Amino acid sequence: MKEDQRINSLKKYDQTVMVVTHDRFFVWGIALIGILVALGACQNRKELIDEPLYDGPLVIMDSINTKMSDSAKVILRLKAAKQLNYEGGDREWPEALYLEYLDDDGQVVSTFRADYVYYTAKDNLYRAEGNVVVKNIEEGDELNTEELYWSPKDEQFYTDRFVTIQSDDEVHTGEGLTADQDFTSYKILKPQGTLLLEE
Repeated sequence: MKEDQRINSLKKYDQTVMVVTHDRFFVWGIALIGILVALGACQNRKELIDEPLYDGPLVIMDSINTKMSDSAKVILRLKAAKQLNYEGGDREWPEALYLEYLDDDGQVVSTFRADYVYYTAKDNLYRAEGNVVVKNIEEGDELNTEELYWSPKDEQFYTDRFVTIQSDDEVHTGEGLTADQDFTSYKILKPQGTLLLEE
């Protein structure tokens, strides 16, 4: 009888050991699977971190026609075929930009046109390139250059590039220019000459 009890207790011990061993392998197997999944997830995160950040436009708009106002009066009309808006407030007009500056009565006093324009929000500065033309409607003066900067804060145009200004029967040429944004007054920084036009 003692021997039967001893055999029964050994059987119970073997079953307990088998259950514990089986449970231990099960736990280790689950732990190993968990580690493998975590390593795979870390690899995916590393791949995402290594991806280059998108720095293209956040918004692309077509057929732009915008009016800007000051004290409830329209002071500027902006027209463009396409506008791209970037993070940080920068904007780009890759397919030309046309501006009209208006007086207090709503009459156009000057116009601005360029093939390409980029606005930097941090500096509050527009850079125009390619066939840049500024016209003063009242005076009839017309500025032509290949690059021009416009500072809305200073209400001023400027460039260090070659410029030509046609006014009435004269054409003024030179390098560099500063001008009011309505183009009522301007100064060529390095004048090169004046041509008289005959009718």
